[in-house]
Amino acid sequence: MEPISLIVTALVAGATAAAKDTAGKAVKDAYEGLKTLIKRKFDGDSLAQAMVDAKPEEIKQAEGLLKGKISDAGVDKDQEILKVAQQIMKEEDPQGASTGKYDLRGAKGIQIGDGNTQTNTFN
Repeated sequence: MEPISLIVTALVAGATAAAKDTAGKAVKDAYEGLKTLIKRKFDGDSLAQAMVDAKPEEIKQAEGLLKGKISDAGVDKDQEILKVAQQIMKEEDPQGASTGKYDLRGAKGIQIGDGNTQTNTFN
């Protein structure tokens, strides 16, 4: 999964987990940490900061805009943010994490979704 999608997915997963009484402290703490780190990058952009605090369904609705803001602010280049996002996904989707779904080592292209293929043909 490419970095921007990982961050958005972790925000949705973290917000979903945090809303449940059964969510573990580790997930809740990681989610709060992720939001804090991202908000620092969005300093001065109140809309982007509000999007980070949004409910899961609101994040999904504004996903395109949020992805653009993440890219513009360089959030996807921050290794600490990526590490926390991976930690959330490891807790929330252990099966996906064990298969390398959220591993960014060697990531070079953009691929969204499971089972997609990537080509380097531009016509």
